[in-house]
Amino acid sequence: MDKQTRIDRVAETPEDRILFARLYEKLTGAERRSIVGVTCFLAPREQVLLRRMLPDFPLTFFGGYEGAERTLCCYLPEYLDETWLLSEESPVAAVRATYYEKDTLTHRDFLGSLMGLGIKRETVGDICVAPGRCDILITREILPYVLDNLTSAGRTKLSTEEIPLAAVQPPRQTVKERRDTVASLRLDALVGSGFGLSRGKAADLIVAGRVSLDDLPCLKGDKLVEPGSKISVRGMGKLVLKDVGGRTKKDRISILLEIYC
Repeated sequence: MDKQTRIDRVAETPEDRILFARLYEKLTGAERRSIVGVTCFLAPREQVLLRRMLPDFPLTFFGGYEGAERTLCCYLPEYLDETWLLSEESPVAAVRATYYEKDTLTHRDFLGSLMGLGIKRETVGDICVAPGRCDILITREILPYVLDNLTSAGRTKLSTEEIPLAAVQPPRQTVKERRDTVASLRLDALVGSGFGLSRGKAADLIVAGRVSLDDLPCLKGDKLVEPGSKISVRGMGKLVLKDVGGRTKKDRISILLEIYC
């Protein structure tokens, strides 16, 4: 299958075509020359589509720590293994910003400060905010610039330093299980169940493009969801359809959800 056909299979917008053409050249060119190939940071949707575009290509996704949401995609030649990604030569670097703990800062505050410095979003990975500190994953190329210029977030002063990737502290997530019954395994029914919404409100969120199914946006409320699938609602959290049981006496379906918030 040629390059253009591969891109046509996954691209949904003109921006997609530009991005995936660039990713294709970066990764396949690295393979031809047997050198390391590293992309920009990719959102979950872009990661899924890249896997679809290059299903048989040896892709390694790395965001600085296990479970990172935004990751680089790498081609590693045979003389390197994945431990290289954790070395001092890693294409990912980590910055810890510390601040007065009683000041309340959010992901948006840090992202806004980085964008205000003229830094491109594609060079920034996960932003892990905790009281008094924030661990920021970035491409190594911009590390000196970030250390020299990221001095505040909002009106709060920051102190920054590089830290080893092994020292990154991912955001803490609360996981809870919920057992419920639904009329069907439609997407809108599961969003409503997981986030305590009416089916109508869940349907509105889906139509508005705020809901993703297995990291891809889904605008169809009647889409049937398979066990093990992940549902994300922007601004609210995510859930996994952990298990599907039998039908109740009222002909509803028993489900078990894992909810991350």
